[in-house]
Amino acid sequence: MISKPSKIYLVDDDADLRAATAQWLELADYQVETFSDAPSALARIRPDMSAVVISDVKMPKMDGMEFLARLTALDKDLPVVLITAHGDVQMAVKAIRQGAYEFIEKPFEPERLLDVLQRASEKRRLVLENRDLRRRLSGSVDMGKRLIGDCPAIQRLRAELLDVADTDAPVLIQGETGTGKEVVAQCLHEFSARQKGKFVAVNCGAIPENMVESELFGHERGAFTGADRRRIGRFEFAQGGSLFLDEIGTMPLSLQVKVLRALQEREIVRIGSNEPPPIDIRLISATHCDLLAECASARFREDLYYRINVVELRVPPLRERGGDILLLFDYFLAQSAVTYKRPAVSMRAIDAALLMSHNWPGNVRELKNVAERFVLSSLPEAQRLAAILGTSCQTTAGPESSALQELMRHYERGLLEHALTRHKGDVQLVMEELNLPRRTLNEKMTRHNLERKDFT
Repeated sequence: MISKPSKIYLVDDDADLRAATAQWLELADYQVETFSDAPSALARIRPDMSAVVISDVKMPKMDGMEFLARLTALDKDLPVVLITAHGDVQMAVKAIRQGAYEFIEKPFEPERLLDVLQRASEKRRLVLENRDLRRRLSGSVDMGKRLIGDCPAIQRLRAELLDVADTDAPVLIQGETGTGKEVVAQCLHEFSARQKGKFVAVNCGAIPENMVESELFGHERGAFTGADRRRIGRFEFAQGGSLFLDEIGTMPLSLQVKVLRALQEREIVRIGSNEPPPIDIRLISATHCDLLAECASARFREDLYYRINVVELRVPPLRERGGDILLLFDYFLAQSAVTYKRPAVSMRAIDAALLMSHNWPGNVRELKNVAERFVLSSLPEAQRLAAILGTSCQTTAGPESSALQELMRHYERGLLEHALTRHKGDVQLVMEELNLPRRTLNEKMTRHNLERKDFT
């Protein structure tokens, strides 16, 4: 089905023809705005509008050809259909060369004009969709600096973030401890219309139970022993920005009902006060546990769950992110070298294999810790990673994943991915580093579903 533009701008100094044409178009379900001259229409038209312009050529004040030139300068892809009773082949060719979508001579059949408008509308729809896609991809590139990774799960997460970032829909971020849920929350804030407001983060599990209400809603002076002055709570402090409630599943039941009321009424009540100030925030929550299971066990309110979970985003664990492990480790190595003023270091191929074979129970947080220890270690580089992983935790637990065949598969894939990444897909350099003939390298890349284009 072809979508129609929101507007048809019809410009003609002939009042009778203008009225008749507008009536045909409205009967065909188009929205029509009419003008008797080009300057009046020009004042109403903006770039990126979902619109098609129909204009007469011979008009006072500004003729159709000048009008076309002004419209093309404003938005070169805006479809402009020129209509004239004084046309000739030379004029038609000139109009098309200058950017007109179509040139129609009067008198014309309404069906002819409607057919042209259908095609122009479809072209305009595709142009606007492509522009939106380019803007979104540009935003995705910027987001990639914060949310690092190329695996499908992270690419999908970035796309979902861009879909909802500019709304005020409450978001629940699900993910294991250490996966980067706060980074996702910060991206939601930074790519939203609230980016100039505050991003206020609260770890619900780190606040003593008797202090949670005061921390979130604030209190008045004298509200309880030790309250020697008014305190603004996190809900109020985040006014105009985003409030991030991390580990919301640990919030006491007694407070959950107050949070629910604050979200429903868009106002809070400080302890010791009767005046409810309004709040204007975007709520982002995060949890590592299954909140629906917590609801079933009566440890979390079901009505609050559905209030905070309008949009759900899942952050994948590091063990599911494949080659992202190497990208992130390289990033953390460079970051740590700068932070601790140490020489830059890099992984060897065997380090890549060790990283890929590790189970990463602590996820990205653990990986960053390992990178920092790698940079600070005084051991020879050839021994560092094995020593760090050997003392920090066991690698690849479980009978299936610890099998020699699985370890060898991880090892081989890690070698290939790291070499391809480091040499940006240059197969000749990879062959030289790994001392492999071309045919063997191709077979191994096929076996591990690795494609050169993904590393260039």
